[in-house]
Amino acid sequence: MSGVTLNNVVKKYGDVQVIHGIDLDIADGEFCVFVGPSGCGKSTLLRMVAGLEETTGGSVVIGTRDVTKLDPSLRGVAMVFQTYALYPHMTVRDNMGFGLKMNGHPKKVITEKVAEATRILKLEPYLDRKPAALSGGQRQRVSIGRAIVRGPEVFLFDEPLSNLDAELRVEMRVEIARLHKEIGATMIYVTHDQVEAMTLADKIVVLRDGRIEQAGAPMELYRDPDNKFVAGFIGSPAMNFVSGQAQNGSLQVPSMGAAFDGVIPVSYAGDVTVGMRAEHLAVDPDGDTHSVEMTESLGGVSFVYLVSDNGEKIVVEERGDDRSVAGGRVGVTIDKSRLYLFDAKTEVRIRH
Repeated sequence: MSGVTLNNVVKKYGDVQVIHGIDLDIADGEFCVFVGPSGCGKSTLLRMVAGLEETTGGSVVIGTRDVTKLDPSLRGVAMVFQTYALYPHMTVRDNMGFGLKMNGHPKKVITEKVAEATRILKLEPYLDRKPAALSGGQRQRVSIGRAIVRGPEVFLFDEPLSNLDAELRVEMRVEIARLHKEIGATMIYVTHDQVEAMTLADKIVVLRDGRIEQAGAPMELYRDPDNKFVAGFIGSPAMNFVSGQAQNGSLQVPSMGAAFDGVIPVSYAGDVTVGMRAEHLAVDPDGDTHSVEMTESLGGVSFVYLVSDNGEKIVVEERGDDRSVAGGRVGVTIDKSRLYLFDAKTEVRIRH
């Protein structure tokens, strides 16, 4: 297996530049997830690694080989797409072995490799079925099996779970995590779903407008975001943001009431955006700073959607038997050690 290194990678379509000089190291055996909103360049970047998109500038290195100008078939990668792309007239067995057959591999080798992929993905009961007789999750497992039999240095996944329903998505996340653990291959995975990213990744790369906003371990990005964009993108529900002002170590947050006034150890003066995660907030039933818009009950936990008198909205996590009711008035308390501050203009994190 091999790692992947991107050196000042650039992609242009005519005069339009969509990838802006990306540098990234993905270690051998690492599970790296590209995440970001639609149009951020994550799929384009993945396709450049695969060789399906020409690299305008910079280099792509897999292991010790510069593959920037190599044909996709020579790069040692296998790609799993959002669409399963299975041959409808072939059985599962034939679909998984077809690529090896076309490349002239002996039947014995094909049989052995298909059997190993079948074992890993637990597809034994379905080998003689055709795709029409499979569920969406089973078809995606066959698609992954077709990649496994090639024995690639790097696996590439382009939003492979997008066509599955919620329950199957959870099942397939577990399958892919188990697959990575068993075969130990380098994997690069593209998704817009940050829950998938947090669940699967060793390293998350957050992209926006063709640039890396931040890269690191999932909980590192969750606990220590560099800017407002990363803070708001990583985590479910998203981080709350309200307006505030810092002056001589004092922080005022008008929408939150007097409970948020106080001294914080930061040498910053000016307008700030205050970030707060739902689990670091608590509803004060005796308060009167926010109206309850709705309560989203998930069983053991609820998320209470609140709006302040000046229109700023926040979400608060609530547990216990007593839950807030829509139409009521409540206050909010917070662990001030868990506040995040961002410059209101640049959106860069103010560390304190």
